[in-house]
Amino acid sequence: MLNEKICEIIEYGKLAGEKGLTSGNSGNISCRYGDKIIITATNTTNGYLSPEDLIEIDFDGNICSGNKKPSSEKFLHIEYYKQREDINAIIHVHSPYLTAFAAAGVALDENILPEIVFSFRQIPLAEYAIPGSMDLVENTSKFFKEYNVILMKNHGVIVGGKTMKDAYMTLELCETYAKTLLFSKLLGGAKILPESEVEKIYSLKR
Repeated sequence: MLNEKICEIIEYGKLAGEKGLTSGNSGNISCRYGDKIIITATNTTNGYLSPEDLIEIDFDGNICSGNKKPSSEKFLHIEYYKQREDINAIIHVHSPYLTAFAAAGVALDENILPEIVFSFRQIPLAEYAIPGSMDLVENTSKFFKEYNVILMKNHGVIVGGKTMKDAYMTLELCETYAKTLLFSKLLGGAKILPESEVEKIYSLKR
């Protein structure tokens, strides 16, 4: 099972790299493994991971196995898992389009595309704090209970999912959404759905 989890992180890290969702030594990926967490080591490249780049830690952030230092943002992942028992995989990247909104300090909180409204309601924006800090954990964790996708101001995006595939597919969908919104601005801006239509979308979940 441990080897499967490691292979899964490597697989989706590579896919994120191929799709241009992560670049250089930025971002981090993790998955829940029983009462432990497997997370990428600091200074690793998500698109070119090897088994040696994955570190096993406990929920206090202590290293259980691995010869490298875990990501400096390990406590961000730990807090997400603590708050959400349904979250088993987390991807944090600086994908270009979502990060453009994060850099501009703009939440994706308008009702524009039905699938986004249905799946996420909105993508909130957490206030800035220095990467790897407990302030970042505090600012971002305010949204963990309600949201699976959160922008971090002047930083990037964090995505949680039931599985690694789920987290990755959510990231891909939301990145495309952010790209669509940016291009819509060239055509005069996206049109917001009427509240009556939003209620119809919400009713599909009841």
